[in-house]
Amino acid sequence: MKKYSALILMLSIMLSMVSCASMTGPGISIYEPDGSLGIETVPQSLGAGYINSFDRYTKITTGSGKAIHIIAQNEISNEKMVRARNILEHYLTDFPGSLYGSDKSAVAEKIAENRAVLLLMNGEDNGKNDPSVDGQPLYDNEIQIEGHSWYINQNYEHRDAAFEEILHFVHDYGIGIDGPNSSPGALPEFQKEIRAAQKNALDKKLWAFGSDQAAWIKELTAENSLSQEYLASVIDSYYGLWGAFKESPDKGMWGLYTAKTREEINAEDPNGSNLMNKRFFHPYLTYNARIDAGFSGTFSLRFDASVSYTNHSRYLKHITLTGKNDSNVRINELNNTICGNKGSNTVIFSGAFSEYTIEKTTDRVTVTDAIQDRDGKNVLKKIEKFQFSDQIITL
Repeated sequence: MKKYSALILMLSIMLSMVSCASMTGPGISIYEPDGSLGIETVPQSLGAGYINSFDRYTKITTGSGKAIHIIAQNEISNEKMVRARNILEHYLTDFPGSLYGSDKSAVAEKIAENRAVLLLMNGEDNGKNDPSVDGQPLYDNEIQIEGHSWYINQNYEHRDAAFEEILHFVHDYGIGIDGPNSSPGALPEFQKEIRAAQKNALDKKLWAFGSDQAAWIKELTAENSLSQEYLASVIDSYYGLWGAFKESPDKGMWGLYTAKTREEINAEDPNGSNLMNKRFFHPYLTYNARIDAGFSGTFSLRFDASVSYTNHSRYLKHITLTGKNDSNVRINELNNTICGNKGSNTVIFSGAFSEYTIEKTTDRVTVTDAIQDRDGKNVLKKIEKFQFSDQIITL
């Protein structure tokens, strides 16, 4: 297992011998639906306020042994808890060679030091279920699971807000915010860059530029959350969450941000692009995505303009199929790790059988594409069939 100085990935280590869990470093990948997901009751140490309003708990443990807390209300599924933890872990996973993210341990320690709690709340953000305790809220109706109908259909009535809200959590409690009503974080120099990019975007009308946004900007200014909201707009477009949004064909974040794709960020917001260029954020999603147990058919990791969710799934590289439906996976170029479920599973490659080398060991098959930048190197476990452009084989 890769060593992560930012985190002691206790959950991954604890489960490393369970089915597919040992296949990747970051994230948890479990085949058995009744296997432990690192979820427990809310610990007494959090206090009565949390215990009375929430019923389950999970965490990420920092290098010094401190906990970063995630708690959930009763309508939040265990799979949504795992998804939230995976995204948080993704943001805190070291990014070797980056300017501010090569060692994220200080950010993780700062979050724990600030006693930050990620609150997974029932329902939606409509004022009817406001948090009664301190923490960053994320609501049930805005957490998508890869492979669920909300994700597959890119349902913006239940838009995937987890990346935004969990980024706010990392930004506020870890990276740090400059200015009033804030406390210093672990990366003040990075925050300077974020602030400069935010000011540039506001001045040049790249973000929140409409006259109808004036009241919102005034509110954000008063609470000193301009840089957080701007960065979240960039991140959402960077990871493809707005690529399928048809109501604003050339804008991201409900039409508030000038770009809706990574390419458009590069062209239209160079300062925002610079924040994404080997600064802190990985160019792909590092966690192991657990595909919804109700999914059947072919889940594609390869971008296809006619398949809306691939705007987002194109940045995944590690996935685990759950449940028992027969499901297939079309791979991308990112050196994928794929674990099958209890059904019959096929992995789909781009080229002919003769263009790949195949290695088989006791518990996995490694398939490597000889054509550069096409299908990469793929580690496959519990996969029954391998589909090439000219034939299907069973190993």
